[in-house]
Parts: sequence; C-alpha cells; structure tokens
Amino acid sequence: MIKIGIITTSDRASAGIYEDISGKAIESTLKEYLKSEWKPLYRLIPDEQKVIEQTMIELCDQEGCALVVTTGGTGPALRDVTPEATEAVCEKMLPGFGELMRQESLKYVPTAILSRQTAGIRGKSLILNLPGKPKSIRECLDAVFPAIPYCVDLIEGPYIETNEELIQAFRPKK
Repeated sequence: MIKIGIITTSDRASAGIYEDISGKAIESTLKEYLKSEWKPLYRLIPDEQKVIEQTMIELCDQEGCALVVTTGGTGPALRDVTPEATEAVCEKMLPGFGELMRQESLKYVPTAILSRQTAGIRGKSLILNLPGKPKSIRECLDAVFPAIPYCVDLIEGPYIETNEELIQAFRPKK
C-alpha cells in the first residue's frame, strides 16, 4: 500500500473558519490518476514554518510516505512559508517542478509569477508544493504528475502505476 501525505497549510482552515477544499481537491485528483493501491495521510495545519517542517518530517520519516503533496503557503504573503519549510527538510531540491507549474499557470493568470511552488527529496520521499486553489491544483498536477512515478522510482520508492487513460507516467524505455 503506497502512502501519500496531503498537507494543507492554512491558518483559517486549520482554525475551522472555513472548510479545506484544497486538500480534498488533491485527494480527488490522485484518486483519478492512480491505479496503484494507495492511502492518503491527511494533515490540516496552520502557516507556521516549524509545524510545516515537523509535519513533513513525520510523514516522510515516521509514516513512510513515498509522496507528500502540500497546498497553500506558496505565495508572497508574510505567512506563506511552505517553500521555506520544504527547503529546510529536503536533502535535494527539484526546481523543475516549480518552473513547470508556474509556466502552466501563466497560461491562465499573469499572477502565476508570484507563486513559489517547489519540490524536493527527503530520504525516499518526494515533497511537492502546490498552489492553494483547486483549479490551479489540477492544472499543476496535470503538468507535473507524468514525472512523479519515475522520480519515486529513482529515490527507491514504491512503483506507482497511473490510470493511463487520464495521466501517462513517463518512464525511459529499458
């Protein structure tokens, strides 16, 4: 069973002021994409860098998640610190993920240049930062997900199979 962490960073959603629709959008998209059996490990936390770091470490090191996907906290606002937390806990950064997500989002909104999504590796886990809006989450996942299964292969994670009718994972021919 593949474990995938889903972290929503939001002061207001974590305080119960509004419902977290972004984390649910990630889970819904992954249910469509994945053919492999998987289990979501969901966390809803405030925009506190130390809490974000601790949650990522827990999901990677204790829970053994092959993939940890975050939503929220990637903009330029003072409380947006998810990329900083990601960089603090990762051994390797993968800036191409953020570059491709911004490029994709620019097709829809000029403010995509304000987004600071990134990705990195912690041990045998890939951590991916997504934007906070469900529509943007789907657009970004559609763009980058084809590379995720192979990335997980390279870091010695579980073999991830996708629903090829919806999303085709790229793996080099042997």
